[in-house]
Amino acid sequence: MSTSTPEISPSKAAGRPKACELVARMHDLIECAGALFLKYGYTKTSLEAIAREAHVAVRTIYVKFGGKAGLLNAVIQSRRDRFFKVQDMDTDPRPFKEVIDDFARQFHTLLQAPEAISLQRVVIAEAASNPELAKAFQDAGPGATRDMLSRYFARSEIRAQLREDLPFHMLPGFLLTCINGDPLIRFLTPAPTQSKEELQRALDERLSLFYRAVLREA
Repeated sequence: MSTSTPEISPSKAAGRPKACELVARMHDLIECAGALFLKYGYTKTSLEAIAREAHVAVRTIYVKFGGKAGLLNAVIQSRRDRFFKVQDMDTDPRPFKEVIDDFARQFHTLLQAPEAISLQRVVIAEAASNPELAKAFQDAGPGATRDMLSRYFARSEIRAQLREDLPFHMLPGFLLTCINGDPLIRFLTPAPTQSKEELQRALDERLSLFYRAVLREA
């Protein structure tokens, strides 16, 4: 193993890295992987290229992430954590509309982030020919979000506020669609065509539609 690609695991020569150093190295590795995925695409980015750019050994990626799919999962989670800081929806005690408004605004901000749009373009372009990519993205992104919303809507005190005739299994998708709006606008235009105020106003209108559709009448 060359000196330009050192293992992150402890070595006798270098000594045991400090915890903060390990965290920093993992952060750098995830950032390098994310940049390469966006630049070259998921399929054309090799673990060797990521390891070389991040100055780690390929074995380190397998040990820490299980391979390229696990590393993509970490990239998606890192981007998600950067924009998405909602409270634990399993236990959040706030009123229904306050919780959903908070979630919707943060998730909408995530969807509008240039990196998120670029990553989704990569996934859309390659998912049909790369099932590993499609599954990794689904598990770390949309799947995790839908699971979180499903648990929230299943809470007894939340269900008591919702119409009894709702197809509850469809609520997460319905809410995400209301937040998402028309995704083609994001993917087909190089820059937002609406101001932040216009985007927020449109989101508020779609959320109003969601509330009218799902909440019991007072």
